[in-house]
Amino acid sequence: MGTVESQWKALQRQLTQLGRQARRARGVARKRMKRLERRTRVTVARALRSTEPQVRQALAEAERVGRGLRAGVRAGAAAYRASAAKPRSK
Repeated sequence: MGTVESQWKALQRQLTQLGRQARRARGVARKRMKRLERRTRVTVARALRSTEPQVRQALAEAERVGRGLRAGVRAGAAAYRASAAKPRSK
């Protein structure tokens, strides 16, 4: 019976060692995850800060082009109406 008890004690020691290793691995993984999240947050914030002015400028330019296009269409329509409105004399 002594061998069974010694094997049991050895298994218990191995289990406690594995538990310690698992706790340490969880802690290391948690640190790594926090670091990755922080880096990702910083990278996204930097990207937003650097691209926001360009996006605003592109939107302003698109608005200007749209206004010009609408003005051109309005002028063209008015010119067409003016030319078509002349009564024909016989």
